[in-house]
Amino acid sequence: MTDDSVQLVACIPRLRRYARTLTGNLAAAEDLVQGTMERGWFKLPSWKKGSNMRAWLFSIMHNIYVDQSRKAPAPIEYLDDDLHVLSTASTQFEHVDMMSLEAALCQLTIEQREVILLVALEEMSYDEISVTLKIPLGTVMSRLSRDRERIRAIMEGRPVESSLKVIK
Repeated sequence: MTDDSVQLVACIPRLRRYARTLTGNLAAAEDLVQGTMERGWFKLPSWKKGSNMRAWLFSIMHNIYVDQSRKAPAPIEYLDDDLHVLSTASTQFEHVDMMSLEAALCQLTIEQREVILLVALEEMSYDEISVTLKIPLGTVMSRLSRDRERIRAIMEGRPVESSLKVIK
């Protein structure tokens, strides 16, 4: 295998993790990763050497997911507990918090969820997210701020208020 293909294959675990949280459905996540890898493999000659392959693959995954979402929205299922791999044993309260966080994430739209998942789960920089989602850097930062507040409100049981005002 070439260095490029090795780098492509090395991205699979992160693609799987992101796809699981993005779709909320294990079978749909595996299909999404497979579609991403297939498209990435065929487009590998067009990848710019020296650029961030992970961000490139996440862009491909994002585009596939958006295309699939437009066709038929998949029902969201809660992930199995065995998918959460923790470095230390979880206490009961931490488990409940994780379930609450997962439920709160499921209440957000895909646009609201994407930025949070890419920052928190994939540890991508704002610049990488901007390139991956093809949105301006300022949009990344404002979405992240608003969506963190939405999750806090959902988890605290507060009503989610819109910061947008109607102007007549």
